[in-house]
Amino acid sequence: MNKLEFNSETKNINIVEKLIDDLSNTFDLHSDIYGKLLLAVVEGVNNAIVHGNKLNKEKIVTVEYSIEEDKVEFIIKDEGTGFDYTTIPDPTKPENLEKTHGRGVFLMHHLADEIEFEEEGSVVKMIFNITND
Repeated sequence: MNKLEFNSETKNINIVEKLIDDLSNTFDLHSDIYGKLLLAVVEGVNNAIVHGNKLNKEKIVTVEYSIEEDKVEFIIKDEGTGFDYTTIPDPTKPENLEKTHGRGVFLMHHLADEIEFEEEGSVVKMIFNITND
């Protein structure tokens, strides 16, 4: 696993965007995979910065990643207390359509091929299949 660490500032999302650009170019990822990675991983990092670490610049976000022949794995960790990921309302239900929050985890679930929350939600692991079948 490769590892990046940075302070909880939204400007540091650029670091992750550049990482995904570099991985995409190096491994010649299909544009669909690139789009899924970019949206899901940036959303996960943004959640870690804003919701997990509450924009506390003293707290660190850790992004671990690995790429294999058939998959890319990202693990995003924050230093927050976590959250109950099982009770997030479905943003596609009529009563939630007007709400501006609560779409990130929903998006990540739909973009990643596998997703797991660990340590009460302060760790999210996403796996993306990259085979061109």
